Amino acid sequence: MRTRRPTTTLEDQPIPVRAKLAAAWTSFMFLYAYVDILNFFTPGVIDDLLDGKVFEFDLSQTFSTAALTLVAIPIFMVVLSMTLPARASRITNLVVASVYVPVTAFNAAGESWLFFYGLGIVLELILLALIVRYAWTWPRTAPSVTVTTRPDSETVRAQQQA
Repeated sequence: MRTRRPTTTLEDQPIPVRAKLAAAWTSFMFLYAYVDILNFFTPGVIDDLLDGKVFEFDLSQTFSTAALTLVAIPIFMVVLSMTLPARASRITNLVVASVYVPVTAFNAAGESWLFFYGLGIVLELILLALIVRYAWTWPRTAPSVTVTTRPDSETVRAQQQA
């Protein structure tokens, strides 16, 4: 005779919004970096780099600084999503993710490998949409029902002496 094992259900704990945002920004950064890294395998890219060109831009300190800035902002969003006060984090995530939508879409301009870049851009846009959704639907606490009144002087004196 067989004995039946009791079935157990895994506990599905809620994930805090801050953790969701940090995870989405981390995933975004991995995609952002790997699309650029895998781009080096596109024919002609290395030759262009050696000739001092990226897409239509000359390689320069200005270009490299702008590229670093574009990458650094989402990197900082990982930590800012976890450490800023809730209201500031929500607003910052909404603004930065919204600004990165056209920045991400611009990356497709002039590219010959549209399936490769298209997939990367679509995945990045999905993550940005999740970030906007998580920040937009950030849970709110219910306002307190109790009305605070000014304590009388006896209560204040008793609390100060304690």
